Amino acid sequence: MISVSDVTMRYGAKVLFEEVTTSFTPGRRYGLTGPNGAGKTTFMKILSGDLEPQKGTVARPRKLSVLSQDQFAFDAFRVIDTVVMGNKGLWAALAERDKIYEKSELTDEDGMRLAELEAVVGEEDGYTAESDAAILLQGLDIPDELHERKMSELQGGQRVRVLLAQALFGKPQALLLDEPTNYLDLDSIHWLQDFLTRFEGTLITISHDRHFLNSVCTHIADIDYQTIITYTGGYDDMVLAKTQIRARLESENAQREKKIAQLNEFIARFSGGTRSAQTTSRKKEVERLQSTELARSNIQRPYIRFDQNRPSGKYVAEIEGLRKTYDDLTVIDGFSGGIMRGEKICLIGRNAQGKTTMLKSLLANQPNLAEKDFALDAGTVKWGHEVQIGYFPQDTTGVIEPGATILDWLRQFDAKATTEDIRGILGQMLFRGEEGTKPTAALSGGEAARLLFCKLMLLKPNLLILDEPTNHLDLEAINALNIALQRYEGTVLLVTHDHDLIDEVATRIWHFDKGTIEDFKGPYEEYLHAAAVTR
Repeated sequence: MISVSDVTMRYGAKVLFEEVTTSFTPGRRYGLTGPNGAGKTTFMKILSGDLEPQKGTVARPRKLSVLSQDQFAFDAFRVIDTVVMGNKGLWAALAERDKIYEKSELTDEDGMRLAELEAVVGEEDGYTAESDAAILLQGLDIPDELHERKMSELQGGQRVRVLLAQALFGKPQALLLDEPTNYLDLDSIHWLQDFLTRFEGTLITISHDRHFLNSVCTHIADIDYQTIITYTGGYDDMVLAKTQIRARLESENAQREKKIAQLNEFIARFSGGTRSAQTTSRKKEVERLQSTELARSNIQRPYIRFDQNRPSGKYVAEIEGLRKTYDDLTVIDGFSGGIMRGEKICLIGRNAQGKTTMLKSLLANQPNLAEKDFALDAGTVKWGHEVQIGYFPQDTTGVIEPGATILDWLRQFDAKATTEDIRGILGQMLFRGEEGTKPTAALSGGEAARLLFCKLMLLKPNLLILDEPTNHLDLEAINALNIALQRYEGTVLLVTHDHDLIDEVATRIWHFDKGTIEDFKGPYEEYLHAAAVTR
């Protein structure tokens, strides 16, 4: 169990949470939710012991495992060893045992110490540690040939998955995971969901993946109103309960305010007359009914709406014999197909299978959107009549040029738009008041993503090409994007690992696997059913 008693954390005048007392019990799986800036990661660091609260105490179990955020801390170690390090007691015993065995001669004391260490290794399943670690790595799409490599040889996304395997290793009593689905493809996310639902200890996870939270969590610990309130059920259950509670409190406050107004009217009319006794009792009633001001929620919900300047023609694109290789690796091998107006195509598959490459290939002949030095090996893409493309790249580095305010940067995309028009769009994406004068060079990842959505709303294209648009977005923004894409009347090409976004938006699936692309015309649920039948 993890117990929190009277914990307070604030930065200057901003209170994240105050005098929080709660507990996280074994067998329960908690989602820690709240908008960006609410203090989720700060609270997680307090739970892990990496950060001391300004007030209060935290009690933790002996075996606590945390998803490391430092991708480079284990560069000198083998991948398999990095995972085993997740069990600190076992790793220390193995390291000390190996050091003793390196001696040319062993003393009696060495022999006794070895016996003690072997007992620890046995108790901690050390004799199957490498095979157990390998199973975790395979589930997270780290192939066997990488297990003996140094961590420094892995790509960023692969390192994160190894660190996730490290956190899961060693049967911890409590598990703290901050954004564990980052850099995971759908197959790995589903594997992780299954693993965590079988976890018997205390789980606390931060995630912006609604489907993941609904699938894994038995409870939601929500940071809002400067405190933490725990709800039973998944994320959707929490939203419903929270909305109902808030509506009831607001209704009760409104009724009290109405009654107070009636009493004050009576007091004003009769306070100087023969009814002074009655007015005195009315004053006491007003004092009793005086409503307390409801705490303000720190949740901010953006509003996304994609319109079109004009529809495209019926045929959006014709793709013929598209081929792209990187050295000896064939990523796209002669793909042909057509895109029709109004289709919403989701590109899915394991990481590094060609989804982003496909989007880059489609844009290779677009002067303002093509990636520099990217060239097709073969094939053509013919765009249809009046197609206007809005593109959201996976890597936003350099997309928003420094040296301007966000208001001025947006202005370049529609010379006819008034300042009020642009401020209105910025306000929809939570850039309010003087935030429009913020320098583009000072934008965070989440702010940059929201500004790119402002650009798309201003351009009003009839084809949206979105590559991992949910990166850096909180749950409220992802839900707003989901609704906007469902309502959008144009055409969509979307790369995402968000299960709900695929399930609720897609009308067609392109599944990428080892150079081949399966083109399924139908929603995701039907695709999954068809895939299950053919297995």
